[in-house]
Amino acid sequence: MRIAVFATCMGDAMFPQAPRATVTLLERLGHEVFFPRQQACCGQMHINTGYFEDALPLIKNHVKTFQPILDGAWDAIVVPSGSCTGSIKHQQAMVASKLADQKLANRAAIIAEHTYDLPLLLTDFLGIEDVGAYFPHSLTYHPTCHSMRITKVGDAPERLLSHVQGATVVPLPDAEQCCGFGGTFSLKYPEVSSALVSEKARAVASTGAEFLVADDYSCLMNISGRMSRLGITTQPLHLAEVLAGTRDHPFRREPAGATSTTRGKA
Repeated sequence: MRIAVFATCMGDAMFPQAPRATVTLLERLGHEVFFPRQQACCGQMHINTGYFEDALPLIKNHVKTFQPILDGAWDAIVVPSGSCTGSIKHQQAMVASKLADQKLANRAAIIAEHTYDLPLLLTDFLGIEDVGAYFPHSLTYHPTCHSMRITKVGDAPERLLSHVQGATVVPLPDAEQCCGFGGTFSLKYPEVSSALVSEKARAVASTGAEFLVADDYSCLMNISGRMSRLGITTQPLHLAEVLAGTRDHPFRREPAGATSTTRGKA
């Protein structure tokens, strides 16, 4: 398969290990991976805050960048982020339509049909649950709100993790509870956000797991920040990083400051 990666602006700027691990995983599985260099923000923060007109240029850029999918140049687009996948699939076409750009809305809708959150790309589109991963550590999994309620990944992440050799998966108490980030929600309602993330951090600590895994680094950033303040030593890790490691090439945490996501073809 020919698969394009949308790294997301947060992934590209702050957590490049997630899109890089996505590329590593897909190439190991035998797929041809592309990284369009013109990609930028999907516009989710602007849309969620009500700034539709400010989001429109970002939507136009996204559609232009990923338009090769419309011509059959790629088979799918993968996003290592449930929240950004949700914005692409459920917000971009809606915003373009509301701003009377129906041509853009139609193209955005078609691109959305070919866009997958990483777990669903693997289990539903590629039809694989055992990716040959090896991760000899204990972990607990946090299902993010967007992945559960917007992109509806269901139990796909848990099925993928159940096949990881060496991994001990510890159930997370009250797993479905929000971590309190919600993008700009945490800025608008800091007291509520703080209470939610404190509960989530303590739930993570109660598992005794070495790693907290999720498929969205925005939530991991929020939870890990609170865990650090509370002295909780559980380490955050993206699902792609767990799935990318093998016995021959086991997971190794990347050094701080690593920034390039440019593996894969432009």
